[in-house]
Amino acid sequence: MPEGPEIRRAADQLEQAVVDKPLTDVWFAFPKLQPYQPALIGQRVKAIETRGKALLTHFTNDLTLYSHNQLYGIWRVFNPGDVIDHGKRSLRVKIATPDSAILLYSASDIEIWPTVEVYQHPFLQRIGPDVLDEKLTPEQVKSRLMSKRFCNRQLGGMLLDQAFLAGLGNYLRAEILWLAELLPSHRPSDLSESQLDSLADACLSIARHSYAMRGTMDENVHHGAMFRFKVFAREGKSCERCGETIVKTSVSTRPFFYCPGCQG
Repeated sequence: MPEGPEIRRAADQLEQAVVDKPLTDVWFAFPKLQPYQPALIGQRVKAIETRGKALLTHFTNDLTLYSHNQLYGIWRVFNPGDVIDHGKRSLRVKIATPDSAILLYSASDIEIWPTVEVYQHPFLQRIGPDVLDEKLTPEQVKSRLMSKRFCNRQLGGMLLDQAFLAGLGNYLRAEILWLAELLPSHRPSDLSESQLDSLADACLSIARHSYAMRGTMDENVHHGAMFRFKVFAREGKSCERCGETIVKTSVSTRPFFYCPGCQG
């Protein structure tokens, strides 16, 4: 499943296609959304915001399209002359401008909200701050780590919980814990100040580095690629920090990779 950096890069492509262009066609598959179609014609998309794995498409008439891809949803961009082949996917949303269109397939969690109220959406109320939010600081992450809600939780499960930081996922979890030299069994309340500082910084730096450097899920990248995994999907290979062999196990029902030599 895509994590925060992949969701944000997808949103960047959608923004490039439609932001600040007059909308010539807006179509929703769900009858409850269809009354909004006429009101959106001639409007513009102001921005497409990511909150974890949810996308908020903000329109100039102060409405926002909330969508969550869940397991099967996918956005696609089409340009003039492209042959639109829906294949076996079900079209849910179409937003078109004079020179491009973005289409959402297969998702079922789609709603229209007034922009001023959309952050009251139940999903957005449940999740934590977005890990790619530039306003989020390591000090704020450290404060969340030491809060009553999270301080006694094991890191392996907590880093997958979107209530802690939205946008973190399985590969980011492994890379964060490797960088901070910690194990998934550690709890924030057991850590020293310097360990907490390292963990808080890693939570942000790994995700932001993956986004900024267009990180890849493929370990077999060409030499010189700007981002590559240190432990994720590298079982049996040597840790570049200490030389110990990287191990694969399972934590919170998800594959986990770590170095037994320098983590913990």
